[in-house]
Amino acid sequence: MERNEIIIDYSRDILAMTKALMAEVDIESELPNKNAKIILKPNLVVATTPDSGATTHIEIISGIIEFLQSKGYRNITIAEGSWVGDSTLRAFKVNNYMQFTKKYGVPLLDLKGDDYVTVNSHGVKMEISQTAMECDYLISLPVLKGHCQTAMTCALKNMKGILSDRSKRLFHSLGLHKPIAALNAVKCADLVVVDSICGDLDFEEGGNPVEANRMIVAKDSVLLDTYAMLMLGYSFDDVPYISLAEEYGVGYTDIKHARIRELHAPESVTGAQPTGQARQLARFTDQRSACSACYASLIHALKRLDQEGMLGLVRGKKICIGQEFQGHEMDIGVGKCCAGAKHGAKGCPPTASAIFNMLQEL
Repeated sequence: MERNEIIIDYSRDILAMTKALMAEVDIESELPNKNAKIILKPNLVVATTPDSGATTHIEIISGIIEFLQSKGYRNITIAEGSWVGDSTLRAFKVNNYMQFTKKYGVPLLDLKGDDYVTVNSHGVKMEISQTAMECDYLISLPVLKGHCQTAMTCALKNMKGILSDRSKRLFHSLGLHKPIAALNAVKCADLVVVDSICGDLDFEEGGNPVEANRMIVAKDSVLLDTYAMLMLGYSFDDVPYISLAEEYGVGYTDIKHARIRELHAPESVTGAQPTGQARQLARFTDQRSACSACYASLIHALKRLDQEGMLGLVRGKKICIGQEFQGHEMDIGVGKCCAGAKHGAKGCPPTASAIFNMLQEL
């Protein structure tokens, strides 16, 4: 597989599809050392199952492990760090990741408890997992889905899981886009296997899965994200970190000269697009450097208000959220950073139900 290639496969048999795509990679020529340290980095941003449209299907991980072990690779680790406010260990348990250790002898590593290496990349100081930095080959397993702050998330943004929670908060305070590109300039995936089985095209934490029954593999994270961005109907203006990553030397956005191949392509492919609901709901917020977990809770609370027919009551008001509101007073605020709000929902992050109840009372 060449660096300018993108390969897509379609099937309802996730395990078979994973092995078919891995067979296209020719990993042995790229990684001749069978003792190489290999990390599988799934997306477990939140402790929920793949059918929600938020997390990586376990069949993909099984398929990759079985493929690698059949080639003689044994030094494999599954490593992930959930978003701020959730537990990676709980996500492992909810998705029964312990089976990978029992069946294949592959250990699990919660990167929230790892040692960190401090790196300055393009003016962004960050703490990156030492294990991730020292591995020989990192296979990223993102879910292609929407995001209420960055429009979409796929290869480049999935790497955010190798950061410390402190750096994750910092990334949000800096607006996400430049830090995500800067992170990948330091540590980028060697191979990306995208779970596009049923990703939620609007919300990172799932809840509205859209069935596509496909997977995508590529070596260039920038090229892959460019392809995914266009497939979802976005532009580089909508997802600035892709162009920035190209500027920082991570990869290329030249999709016109990419070699795109399809395996087992169906006669018709569903072209599902994001609904734009998250962006519509965001109009009711004043978001300043909010962390994803907190902001997602607010968006879901607003979504529930809309479902209950009460969203009109919020019109003309702005709900404050984010780190830049610390120490300030405001009328309505959400989360610990907005403790100075006259009306607020406490928590770091607060639950969507707590925010909904507060807004309902107002």
